[in-house]
Amino acid sequence: MTNGIRIAPSVLSADLARLAEQVAQVLEAGADWLHVDVMDGRFVPNITFGANMIETLRKLTDKPLDVHLMVVEPEHYIESFAAAGASVFTFHPEATVHVQRQLDAVKQRGMMAGLALNPATPLAHAEEVVRDLDLLLIMTVNPGFGGQSYLPGSNEKIQRAHALRTT
Repeated sequence: MTNGIRIAPSVLSADLARLAEQVAQVLEAGADWLHVDVMDGRFVPNITFGANMIETLRKLTDKPLDVHLMVVEPEHYIESFAAAGASVFTFHPEATVHVQRQLDAVKQRGMMAGLALNPATPLAHAEEVVRDLDLLLIMTVNPGFGGQSYLPGSNEKIQRAHALRTT
């Protein structure tokens, strides 16, 4: 792996009837991680996967499973996703009252802790906890649907996030 870049294809658009085959294909192509979008129908309008998908994927690979929770109160999911075999647990700061407490809980259960920022969420939400983050996900589309167009205004936020990382 070069420059710390990790390739993490999403399973959101996978054909679930061919999940094992498609996972094998992306891993053979060089994927480092698998990315799993979890939506509860409340934080975003769609509903996707739960901890059972992580259990299924864990049977297919020992590669890290990067779980992005677009859910209300992500603290209610930490235990079940850790038990299912998630490697990275990323949540949105707007979804919980105590961001720092949830980051600590994620790490205590042996997962890497990530924070996801929607396009309209200020980078300031990550500034106070940046030293406790293993991953900062800058959303370049509004969450909840696949296949959206990239929001060009995201570039400046990415640059500012990069500066945070190097301070």
